[in-house]
Amino acid sequence: MAAFEQGAPAPGTPVAQDKRLLLFSGRANPDLAAAIAKELGVELGSVTLKTFTAGEVYCRFDEPIRGADVFIVQPTCTNPATGVTANDALVELLLMIDAAVGASARRVVAVIPWFGYSRQDKKSEVREPISARLVAHVLEAAGVDRVLTVDLHAAQVQGFFTKPVDHTTALLPLTQYFAGLQLDDLVVVSPDVGRVKLNHKFAEQIGADLALMTKERPAQQVAEIGYVIGDVKGKTAVIVDDIIDTAGTLRAAAQTVLDEGAARVYAVGTHPLFSGSAFESLSAVPFEQIVVTDTVPLRPGAPDNVVVISLATLLADSIMQIFMGGAVARVFDGDNELF
Repeated sequence: MAAFEQGAPAPGTPVAQDKRLLLFSGRANPDLAAAIAKELGVELGSVTLKTFTAGEVYCRFDEPIRGADVFIVQPTCTNPATGVTANDALVELLLMIDAAVGASARRVVAVIPWFGYSRQDKKSEVREPISARLVAHVLEAAGVDRVLTVDLHAAQVQGFFTKPVDHTTALLPLTQYFAGLQLDDLVVVSPDVGRVKLNHKFAEQIGADLALMTKERPAQQVAEIGYVIGDVKGKTAVIVDDIIDTAGTLRAAAQTVLDEGAARVYAVGTHPLFSGSAFESLSAVPFEQIVVTDTVPLRPGAPDNVVVISLATLLADSIMQIFMGGAVARVFDGDNELF
């Protein structure tokens, strides 16, 4: 493959002159990996990945990677097109890391745009695991040197690692998209108090007012919206969240703001998991648009009003900062922690 070979380093950045950047993709989101490779001006590395009939995952790098900085793009999500489940994707990532370490890669960086299990970051009931912590531990046990991820569900996930975690955010491309729509009389609506800081920053970026909702979760993947705090009457409401999973919260939130007199409603989510009956829930409310990113592949059958914004440029810039020994925060002007 065509590898990126480092030229002259930035002033004050002492790095070796013979560094090589190699980019590989698992089967969870190869389209995003290809887009990142295009932005970097490299070709994706060749790797054999398959699942045996017994269900076991197999991995082999098809080219030498000794001494290279190996970046592996693999959100831990389901991809119907390649036949991998979220757990398959996680195991495949672990095997790719282990294989890269065993092949004497200089450094192995896991690019995990969607960090699966991130919502299981604490005990909600007795005798539960803290699954996000376990995932962090097994990634480190496999030999990962660094993790690059996007819009973690909770800040404490970073603390589960002893290795560096570079946290990036989709805020800039998403707000740029809405700025381009030139919508009037906007109000950004936080679906729960836990997302207020993210929504406040989003509202600042697009010059909108801010409102929030009360929410209860009587059971897992079940949400009950209480009421809206703030003025939405006659306005264009933009509901912003980090994850759209079954879309139950989003459906309830959108219907609530419409009942409170909003003129129309948009939805924004970084990670479009769209599991279960998500498409039915989204179709049940007259959203103008549902704007998401490509951290995970879009499941077939999505409604026509789903708009996908690519994060390939953002991730490519972040990868280059890591490779060159720079700071990922430079990509976001130091504003990449939204917790």
